[in-house]
Amino acid sequence: MELIRAKDYTDMSRKAANIIFAQVVLNPKSVLGLATGDTPMGTYAQLVEKQKMGDCSFAQCSSYNLDEYVGLSADHPQSYHYFMSTNFFDKIDIDVANTHVPDGAAADVEAACAEYDRIVAAAGYPDLQLLGIGRNGHIG
Repeated sequence: MELIRAKDYTDMSRKAANIIFAQVVLNPKSVLGLATGDTPMGTYAQLVEKQKMGDCSFAQCSSYNLDEYVGLSADHPQSYHYFMSTNFFDKIDIDVANTHVPDGAAADVEAACAEYDRIVAAAGYPDLQLLGIGRNGHIG
């Protein structure tokens, strides 16, 4: 594992975006593992800017998010699906059909989790996983 130091949040966001950008340039069909929360917000903003400038395209990428709140539908403002749509997916050229967030509104949570595990495995697992660090120290 390589540790990359950053002087502040902006620098960290830029460096993380550059790593993701390089992954997508080297493999336009990258499978991206994504996270929600405060930590990746700056990274997503940097990637949106790279997209706007024509520096990269997510058109052939697919994404798989880590988690979702049980009981929340995809359009609920507190759901991770909504978070990803409004903060990233709606601002880049990724095919929405290739974005995957667990179904928080599923009637059978265990079956939905098993199905999500299956589709992530079928995709070959992420080529790159973006994680955040919560204020309480959790990683994910």
